Amino acid sequence: RRAWLFADTSQGARASATCYSLIETAKANNLEPSAYIHHVLERIAEADTLEKLEALLPWNVTLEQAVPASKNVAQYA
Repeated sequence: RRAWLFADTSQGARASATCYSLIETAKANNLEPSAYIHHVLERIAEADTLEKLEALLPWNVTLEQAVPASKNVAQYA
């Protein structure tokens, strides 16, 4: 479905764009998106400095495995 194309408010559209950008950037960095989001949600509350926030960006995160070429399986560290 293409429901993601529509947002009721500009704030909702901005939030959706942020989420989709994080997910696609995780994919581009060979991370499984749900494992990456799980990783970030576990650690975001402790990120009280810019350096700690930057450490959570997809290109700075190393999960246990990269996305296998044959199947997508969640990777929880």
